Amino acid sequence: MIETGEILQTMRMIQEENFDIRTITLGVNLLDCSDADPERCGQRVYDKICRVARSLVRVGESIEREFSIPIVNKRISVTPVSLICQGDPRPIARWLDRAAKEMGVNFLGGYSALMQKGATRADIRLMQSIPEVLATTERLCSSINVGSTKAGLNMNAIRDMGHIIKETAALTADSDGLGCAKLVVFANAVEDNPFMAGAFCGVGEPECAINVGVSGPGVVKKALEECRGKPFDVVAETIKRTAFKITRVGQLVAREASQRLDIPFGIVDLSLAPTPARGDSVAHILTEMGLEMAGAPGTTAALALLNDAVKKGGVMASNHVGGLSGAFIPVSEDIGMIEAAAAGALTLEKLEAMTCVCSVGLDMIAIPGDTSAATISGIIADEAAIGMVNNKTTAVRVIPAMGKKAGDTVEFGGLLGYAPVMPVNTCSCDAFIARGGRIPAPLHSLRN
Repeated sequence: MIETGEILQTMRMIQEENFDIRTITLGVNLLDCSDADPERCGQRVYDKICRVARSLVRVGESIEREFSIPIVNKRISVTPVSLICQGDPRPIARWLDRAAKEMGVNFLGGYSALMQKGATRADIRLMQSIPEVLATTERLCSSINVGSTKAGLNMNAIRDMGHIIKETAALTADSDGLGCAKLVVFANAVEDNPFMAGAFCGVGEPECAINVGVSGPGVVKKALEECRGKPFDVVAETIKRTAFKITRVGQLVAREASQRLDIPFGIVDLSLAPTPARGDSVAHILTEMGLEMAGAPGTTAALALLNDAVKKGGVMASNHVGGLSGAFIPVSEDIGMIEAAAAGALTLEKLEAMTCVCSVGLDMIAIPGDTSAATISGIIADEAAIGMVNNKTTAVRVIPAMGKKAGDTVEFGGLLGYAPVMPVNTCSCDAFIARGGRIPAPLHSLRN
């Protein structure tokens, strides 16, 4: 039973503190759509998505109206396309993008391949098609998993993804490399992530499922304003209580969507996902703890506390918590991160350290357009190694800004925001990346 006090608190969070349900994402299993002919496969994919998702947007909008809870995005995630594609994947990409447009969702994720231990011919075909596909589709998102704690790191895939990112940036240079904003390179990718651009419906998922992502950095910051100067024990407890309230709303929306669509409820992802709007920043939560700016000494410790407290509070509010769950630090999507990066307080190396304790990784970072493919691969390898050794999900979503240098700005618009181009270490790692092969899994992966 939801009490009157909780309703009033939720109204205040929505009206004054930028609280929202960031996404309802419908996961759709496409394994039964495989066909030797790519066009027939694409048609079957399109037909199934349109059948299963036909009411998704309408139901999301009706829940918004009835409960007065903003639901920012309605999205779809599908089985990694390389698992159903027996030929050229590009026709399937076109059918997927068409389905996303006709269903009215803003993004569809799952143009993906799982290559942590090696690559099939289908994986390679899909990876090589990514630049063209992301340059010629509007709503399709792509991801490649290049490592895991159990398998180690696929350095061949990491090497190739440096070139793929560069080519994608070049083909979408007229939009400041927007194609790269729809491309994520993972280690330890999860199967039920509702957030783009890395969402896909894993092979362990049911036929379809409703996954909900909640967000409320502004709510957490407001709560911390009431305990300024108090010990970190109080800070952690305050964040836990706030995360509980946020997740309760997510659970409500997920349950309603599941019942109205007659689709099983999957998980609530209780991540703090920021936006470029002032008052909706993860970085400003860190400064509320006492830092001058994100990136100052103590930032990693503050983020570790935040991430842990969010998880502890959220798991008490929902019977199924999953996805990534914690705090996101996408530079272009967080006004506090943008300002810290522009001031030089936040560097690529500091962001890498922060990813050891947050939910994902190096996210929405603009880098100079002349950054080499090998250097991008080196950045991916470092981040994937953090994920592999620490048994956590890490990711890289960097955008080489063609024709721009450190200190310039790139504009993406909407929730993707804008970002200063950040400098990158120019020391060469070419010979290191050229080795290829696999970096073995760590010893602690042997837990059977």
